[in-house]
Amino acid sequence: MVLEKLGNSLKETLKKIAKAIFVDEKLVDELVKDIQRALLAADVNVKLVFELSKTIKERFLKEKQIPGISPRERLIKIVYEELTRILGSEKSELVIGKKKPFKIMMVGVYGSGKTTTIGKLVKYYSKRGYKVAALGLDVHRPAAPDQLEQICNKINIQVFIDKKEKNPLKIYKEFENLYSKYDILIIDTAGRDALTQELIEELKKLNQEIKPDENLLVISADIGQAAEKLAISFHNACNITGVIITKLDGTAKGGGALTGSSVTKAKIKFIGVGEKVDDLELFNPQGFVSRLLGMGDIEALLEKAKEAITEEQAEDIKEKLEKGELSLIDLYEQMQAMRKMGPLSKVLEMVPGFGQIKMPKEMLEVQEGKLEKWKYILDSCTKKELENPEIIDAKRVERIAKGAGVSTTDVRDLLKQYKQSKKILKLMKGGSPEKLMKKFQGRLPKGFKF
Repeated sequence: MVLEKLGNSLKETLKKIAKAIFVDEKLVDELVKDIQRALLAADVNVKLVFELSKTIKERFLKEKQIPGISPRERLIKIVYEELTRILGSEKSELVIGKKKPFKIMMVGVYGSGKTTTIGKLVKYYSKRGYKVAALGLDVHRPAAPDQLEQICNKINIQVFIDKKEKNPLKIYKEFENLYSKYDILIIDTAGRDALTQELIEELKKLNQEIKPDENLLVISADIGQAAEKLAISFHNACNITGVIITKLDGTAKGGGALTGSSVTKAKIKFIGVGEKVDDLELFNPQGFVSRLLGMGDIEALLEKAKEAITEEQAEDIKEKLEKGELSLIDLYEQMQAMRKMGPLSKVLEMVPGFGQIKMPKEMLEVQEGKLEKWKYILDSCTKKELENPEIIDAKRVERIAKGAGVSTTDVRDLLKQYKQSKKILKLMKGGSPEKLMKKFQGRLPKGFKF
């Protein structure tokens, strides 16, 4: 999970509010201290932490009570709003202009994941219908042109590089007459172990010649509070317009990178949440904080769903669900879409309510393993069996298991899941969510905790 330790600490803070008999100044003081500890442990700037905690307390004590909202709800609302504010309040998308090409220059130090992020960014915009190309101007790291070439070739994207030339400005001019064929040009620049004067001068010259529409600083989540100094230095060199934070899925604390960019007034545009080329998310402070607090992020979930399934498929599934119909083909299609959306743990943390459930890691790994086996089982079924699973008898189970390279128990496990899904559909059909919750209350599998 993204910033798991910080998220768990903040969820515990919200639980204290929910369980408290009285919401008074004493409780607010206690909660503010909990939030301070959680944010400082996540490498958030000390000054920013104390400003935030002071604002939370002042707002709760001074603002008028809102009719219809309990003191508990108001305190949670204030915590959510203030955490969102320090991360930029609202999402800030890149506005791709009509001028061709729209130039995005990427900057950052070694180890930040700059070149890998270019691959993710190229894929992100190509999936949205833009004609994208990459340009390699990192002439100092020997492997940089090869790495960029390999990444772009894997996703079938044009890349402009010259492995022999050591002057980045000459490389830029070499292909200049070809850039207008593309909607977006994403430019890789040199990095260093630290921001040296030599690198600053190089970036200044490139910035003056290329005149990029966006200068994006790539920062690794593990940089800590050094993010602030780094952001200022890069901003002075080439006027940073946005930030991309990488490696937020790992063990890094991440708070320094998330808040350090605020000194340049350049908002976070994207976050890297995994190693795969699709593991890049548009940064939405509201959804991000909501996910940290265990409230889910429905907007990010819908964005991933759009990439995994077409509108026609979604409508078809919706109709079948409303009718209470379900075949193994439908189950198969939903599983395929689910797999495209990413690991189960990442998908579930976006679902409102599920972020509050502590699911054992082993359980999630078992579910991931089952999905893999079930795919092979469904591939081994005939069309008739997929359309009407009721005809699958013991003899068919043996044949399917043999064809899929799994045990007969695995096949029966899938058929059991199918029958359970049909039961749930019947319960849902025409029933309210409240009634459904009552029916399932107390029946969560062992290991699930709220």
